[in-house]
Amino acid sequence: MCPKSGRKNCWRGECGPKLAAAKKKRVRVHSVLPYCGLPPLPGELLSRFNLDPILAVTLTGLALAHLSNAHSGRARAYAAAGWTIAALALMSPLCAWSVALFSARIGQHMILALVAAPLIASGLKSSHSRRGGGLWAYGLVFFAALWVWHMPAPYDATFASTPLYWLMHVTLFGGAILLWRELLDHSPRRTPEVLAVGLLSSLQMGMLGAILTLATHPLFYPHLLTSYAWRLTPLQDQQLGGALMWVPGMLLFLWAAIRSLRRLWRVFEDTRQHDTARVS
Repeated sequence: MCPKSGRKNCWRGECGPKLAAAKKKRVRVHSVLPYCGLPPLPGELLSRFNLDPILAVTLTGLALAHLSNAHSGRARAYAAAGWTIAALALMSPLCAWSVALFSARIGQHMILALVAAPLIASGLKSSHSRRGGGLWAYGLVFFAALWVWHMPAPYDATFASTPLYWLMHVTLFGGAILLWRELLDHSPRRTPEVLAVGLLSSLQMGMLGAILTLATHPLFYPHLLTSYAWRLTPLQDQQLGGALMWVPGMLLFLWAAIRSLRRLWRVFEDTRQHDTARVS
């Protein structure tokens, strides 16, 4: 039996004859060491920073290149904020936490795609001269990356392969930056197609989030045992991750649509005032 002082942790296998199994369970689930290491227990999370020098140099180089080519002080501020948030998402203890919890991995992806990517995109040069085909292509890239990497088999494979792990992040993060660049900076005449792509992106993200939230059984093998240390069942962890994708994604794309409509309305108002002044 467990000692009286430790009974509250018995359900996690941290005492009695299950102690050895509890210590080994992280290795059994991850027979190949994931890029972010073994899933942390609550007491070790804050010490689990990702200090990969290649990642640090790469992010620093991208940020410096972006800042040096920024066209205004505001663009540089957006770029600096975006790359800082991206670095925190990839190098903070969130990296290790995403090995333990599906919801933490989804949180990491949402920070990259819905916070860092729009900020970085806002710091890029104007896209007014580009044709509309790029908008639909970037929407398709983001759609494919989001759905492919959150299906069970590809998702599980990223825990066993570092190249696949980075392919997931490059396609998801990169696709989000390109999509937000088109959604946030466009000419008024392209507003209808921008609204269409934004609406479709919102719906597909919401649909995937709803599927994950409303699922009746856990879908992702790497988290079948690791979520219990965080007082979540695998299904609860998956549902939390689905909710993080479902609600924030739809709200942010809605904000982008309202922003585009306001810009279009201002153009109409300026045109009407100009025509009125000419008639007068």
